[in-house]
Amino acid sequence: MTTAAHPVSALAPNYHPLPVTVAHGEGSWVTDTAGRRYLDLLSAYSALNFGHRHPALVAAAHAQLDRLTLTSRAFDHDLLEPFASRLAGLVGPLLAGTSHLVLPMNTGAEAVETAIKAARKWGYEVKGVPADRATIVVADGNFHGRTTTIVSFSTDPDARRGFGPFTPGFVSVPYGDTDALAAAIDDTVVAVLLEPVQGEQGVVVPPDDYLPAVRALCDRADVLLVADEIQSGLGRTGSTLACERWDVRPDLVTLGKALGGGVVPVSAVVGRADVLEVLTAGTHGSTFGGNPMACAVGLAVIDLLAPGTLQARARTLGERMGERLGPLVDDERLRGLRTIGLWAGLDVAPSAPGGPATGRELCERLLARGVLAKDTHGATIRLAPPLTIDVEDLDQALDHVVDAVRG
Repeated sequence: MTTAAHPVSALAPNYHPLPVTVAHGEGSWVTDTAGRRYLDLLSAYSALNFGHRHPALVAAAHAQLDRLTLTSRAFDHDLLEPFASRLAGLVGPLLAGTSHLVLPMNTGAEAVETAIKAARKWGYEVKGVPADRATIVVADGNFHGRTTTIVSFSTDPDARRGFGPFTPGFVSVPYGDTDALAAAIDDTVVAVLLEPVQGEQGVVVPPDDYLPAVRALCDRADVLLVADEIQSGLGRTGSTLACERWDVRPDLVTLGKALGGGVVPVSAVVGRADVLEVLTAGTHGSTFGGNPMACAVGLAVIDLLAPGTLQARARTLGERMGERLGPLVDDERLRGLRTIGLWAGLDVAPSAPGGPATGRELCERLLARGVLAKDTHGATIRLAPPLTIDVEDLDQALDHVVDAVRG
């Protein structure tokens, strides 16, 4: 029976959200339908790196709404080339090669699919891999999206179960294990696809020698290094790309989430021109990819990141966050803590007296204290405050995190 208190939802049950309904957002704060305010420490999985309704991003969207919203790629529009040029200018110097192209898409998963297609076609047409033999090496614990091809190489049972048959052509090796990676690279391998930091897995940061070793292995075997920076990129880790933290230059990088500023879905593959040039007219596309609204907001996002001040701020505030949360590990209130930039993964300690038994329970405790966060893989929660958060608000939120962990 349907009651007013428990209405039947028309939504498919593919999410298990926390019991809060958000009606308004501004900066680091959101307000629910009952008028209660919360500090947002999830930032829509880093899509809201600049907070809710950043004035520059909202203004760009409003202005573009009054001019032009969509042409499809059957025609050019006046922001498409400027967006591609500015994004290549921001990210290109951080990549391998001397000439770079941008292929705009919509969602992060689409960007990853695009990179997979480009790597395979490059492998056949340039490297000379026999037809239909191309292999891409990925890492255990990866999260690159939820399309059929991508879940084919996921190691998360929930992501895979019930969705076969799976797409072939992928080999998974342990994340952080360069010996396993070296053993997996043969003449059919065209690319290594990795997240520099595994966000969905719980902000898993690799050993310092890992990404440089991956780059060296790829160079030795003439294999593309594809960095999925959809969550880690655009300021989250204290640099424009997380790969910068290890002075590693990938051949292709996938971007998304924050590229749309939390206003519209925007993603892109940026990389070596000689790789992306294999995708010629008719071989790949998207009706909405690079649409005028996306380019207008994307250009405003690039304007925010170009000075580097937000990246530096993420480093400084991230250090502050680590200092505040570190004692929870020292006194065994947390089993583990990983931080990089303004990004943290917290592993609960179920045996700690008064502490939460699961990541979900910790998120529910935080919700009751006016803080939004999200659990992953049972015992872990992720914290990703907006890069624009006020220091006082961050300190207030961290007070609540410490209080909720201690019980």
